[in-house]
Amino acid sequence: MTRRIGFDNDKYIELQTARIRERVNEFGGKLYLEFGGKLFDDYHASRVLPGFEPDTKLRMLKSLADDIEIILVINANHIEHSKVRGDLGITYDEDLLRLMDIFQGLGFYVGSVCITQYRNQPAADAFRQRLAGLGVKSYLHYPIEGYPYDIDRIVSDEGYGADDYIETTRPLVVVTAPGPGSGKMATCLSQLYQEHKRGVNAGYAKFETFPIWNLPLDHPVNIAYEAATIDLSDVNAIDPFHLEAYGETTVNYNRDIEIYPVLRAMMEKIMGESPYQSPTDMGVNMAGLAICDDEACRDAANREIVRRYFQTATAAKRTGIGDENVAKAEMLMKKAGIGPDYSPARAAALAKAEQSGGPAGAMELPDGRVITGKTSTLLGAASSVLLNALKAQAGIDDDMMIISDAALEPICSLRTEQLGHQNPRLHPREMLIALSTSSLTSPMAATAIKAASQLRGCDAYFSVIISSDDEQLYRSLGINVCCEPRYEQHRYYQG
Repeated sequence: MTRRIGFDNDKYIELQTARIRERVNEFGGKLYLEFGGKLFDDYHASRVLPGFEPDTKLRMLKSLADDIEIILVINANHIEHSKVRGDLGITYDEDLLRLMDIFQGLGFYVGSVCITQYRNQPAADAFRQRLAGLGVKSYLHYPIEGYPYDIDRIVSDEGYGADDYIETTRPLVVVTAPGPGSGKMATCLSQLYQEHKRGVNAGYAKFETFPIWNLPLDHPVNIAYEAATIDLSDVNAIDPFHLEAYGETTVNYNRDIEIYPVLRAMMEKIMGESPYQSPTDMGVNMAGLAICDDEACRDAANREIVRRYFQTATAAKRTGIGDENVAKAEMLMKKAGIGPDYSPARAAALAKAEQSGGPAGAMELPDGRVITGKTSTLLGAASSVLLNALKAQAGIDDDMMIISDAALEPICSLRTEQLGHQNPRLHPREMLIALSTSSLTSPMAATAIKAASQLRGCDAYFSVIISSDDEQLYRSLGINVCCEPRYEQHRYYQG
């Protein structure tokens, strides 16, 4: 058994590129494209659409690079309050600079930064000075009283007209941001107003991969999107405006459907008439047309729904809040007709824990084999599972010792005698260091190390919550981690 490909990546790039070019031409050669979701490193899409590469969107845009200018948007309040990206652990303003480096390193032209919701926040002023010192143009957009419902005020010189006009030079302006709530859509509409005042026939469109508009509402891929955005309270729904205008059933999500009448009124006031009859019309998403194996995508999405349930339940256990999100995640599993045992690795992990009397785990390999591991004298469960998976993937017998005592002993001694740990058991990072050291003299250890890349995309389950560091190490290897929402020991502080 090998993983089935369910998504034709090359077809998607071809279709998506052509659709964006069409949309640019529909508006006379100037389009502001709001980019929702992750522009690169889209691991959610690659998990639920097997075959979708994490950098697919960037590869698609690369074919349009000569026509693209990027505006990065950041909310001044996010700067002021040091809002942090949870997946990276860095603030939004630092992430914006990181994004600039990545885009420019890939050959894209980053024209400027737009700071939205600006009210003389000191941290925003300091960040703007920092941008100026780096030679980056920045513009200010301001809060508008009565936004988003006072259309007459918003679409006037007191509203969008009071914003700085962002100077752009290329036909396709991609508007993106470090995270949600940054003001991407408002930036696009403000520019639309300013362009039309200057006689430029510009347009607006939205690039958002999920939910996929031409898949059924209860398709696992769309349910997985709801599971991924539980904390945002996004809910998929039939687009009533599209159904009324065309008699065609399509899927969108609640926030776009709710704001559409307001958005349509704004575009009518700016452009004379709205170019779109529905929220679905605004999108340029061709992902649904690139699915080549629906069953493979359904299976992958079901796995993601279950992963999201365990992630939500574990987060609630760690923080003591979020029980309502756990209930939502359980409801979404029921909606998809699946349960927490969808992956065979979960049952194997629990069985190993019961048999060994301590924390244990299991990993499902690419060929469908399930490998287990338990807590031992020198290895924690997370280390044991990873080592056993590497050996199995490399074709090394399970009872073969591939880490030398000479590599293990100094690390164990360092943990207990110098770093103050109460037990000598190695974490996965330390185990990999010991394995790498052993590879200098052991060909089998070297073979096991090389097998690490083959574990990308595998699912690992643990009978207890593993440490954040261990979980991050697994994620850096591309391994999906799920933990039972309980700790090994009852403590007030779980370090």
